[in-house]
Amino acid sequence: MSAPFRPAPPPGLRPGPPRPVGVDDGEVRHPAVDAAVQAMANAAALSPADQIPQYEAAYQTLRETLATIDQA
Repeated sequence: MSAPFRPAPPPGLRPGPPRPVGVDDGEVRHPAVDAAVQAMANAAALSPADQIPQYEAAYQTLRETLATIDQA
């Protein structure tokens, strides 16, 4: 079975994280994780030296978010 066709994003827009087939956009998601993932995707357009602080900030956000989930 082949993968479903997914059109390319409009020029100038970077795609967000891939969504599994069948996942509804109304799915409950975590805003901090979504923001960190989007920040990493946006960092790809920066120079390598400018990417590092973006990746470090996203990593810290993900660590803090996972720590709060573990405590729940």
